[in-house]
Amino acid sequence: MTAAIPHAPWLKAPATQALIAALEGARADSSRFVGGCVRNTLMGRPVDDIDIATQLTPDQVTEIATQAGFAAHPTGIEHGTVTVVVNHKPFEVTTLRRDVSTDGRRATVAFTENWEEDAERRDFRMNALYADASGDIHDPTGGGLEDARVGRVIFIGDAHQRIKEDYLRILRFFRFNAWYAKGPLDPHGLSACADLVAGLDALSAERIWKETKKLLAAPDPRAAWEGMSAIEVRARALPEMSHEQRLDALVRLDAELLLPVDPMTRVASALPDQESARALARRLKLSNEERERLVAALGDDVKIVSYMSLKEMRRAIYKLGNEAFRDRVMLAWAGAGGEKAQAWRALIAHAQMWTPPKLPLSGDEVMAAGVPAGPKVGEVMREVEAWWLDADFPDDKLSVIERLKAVAQGMA
Repeated sequence: MTAAIPHAPWLKAPATQALIAALEGARADSSRFVGGCVRNTLMGRPVDDIDIATQLTPDQVTEIATQAGFAAHPTGIEHGTVTVVVNHKPFEVTTLRRDVSTDGRRATVAFTENWEEDAERRDFRMNALYADASGDIHDPTGGGLEDARVGRVIFIGDAHQRIKEDYLRILRFFRFNAWYAKGPLDPHGLSACADLVAGLDALSAERIWKETKKLLAAPDPRAAWEGMSAIEVRARALPEMSHEQRLDALVRLDAELLLPVDPMTRVASALPDQESARALARRLKLSNEERERLVAALGDDVKIVSYMSLKEMRRAIYKLGNEAFRDRVMLAWAGAGGEKAQAWRALIAHAQMWTPPKLPLSGDEVMAAGVPAGPKVGEVMREVEAWWLDADFPDDKLSVIERLKAVAQGMA
């Protein structure tokens, strides 16, 4: 099976052409595009990053790039990777490698000039596709092109060995199935993941969390998530995310109604409550912002229902913020089984369109009304704010000042 991608926009781009010409000018037939840019082009998917595999050494790549006027940064030099920046566009250029030793988390590599050796150390056959400067595809494993054509995720060679080289490949197996598979999970790959699931315990929290977000960003990860749950991968790597029914309902909503995918909302949907969100955040070392978002999404201090009035919606958005309100609406909608879509959609639309105003009152104005500096200022501000909220955020400074005077006099 042969294929070529000579008309891919990223391949024809001036920055790409300039870099590959410099590398090939130094040594003909030494450099090929590899991985996601080739795979996604063949599968009709967007291309974000462009990686190049080369027989040139990192020192040679750096010298060639510098002589051509490009910036070269040794971003992964221990693994042979130099990031070359051409007209503000970064390219990762990595010398062909073979594994010398692995421990399930990282590998010691040696450089090689053999394309087959470089391919054999990769994870899935569809990720070991190379394209030369003219766009002709090279498939050293003999199965990558067919896998990309039919949407099939298969480990290169022995699945057990590939996983033992890096146990993160268990999660990557499910992530790539979520994004690229058009049929059931490969049974041999699934069996290998099940046999070696204990290896997940050796992975860092940061790698698990990063892979989880990528998996849940897929348009429809339900089949992959079910596979993870079936062989204890989910329970082992993500024990807090046990609310599978709500996650399934949320993904179904996203898919059926063509709603934008937000992986953080999906993470929240799979967490039963705020305590599980805090536990996940501690164990996987989430950022403060990520932890606070999950906790806010799972709060119950504001009742969210499909029949909220405009006034109730605005009060809820003012209290929670637009993002937390949207998250809670999506979770409530999923919990309701996807019913009353029009009403729930209206809530989402309002959260996107309406920006909560700021109370048109300052502490100085409160004190100017005769309230002494100290705790009383806050009390008066809260009283006026409660009135302002109940009146549905009137944009009338005079009315606010009149209310301030009445509250200040009442507290005197």
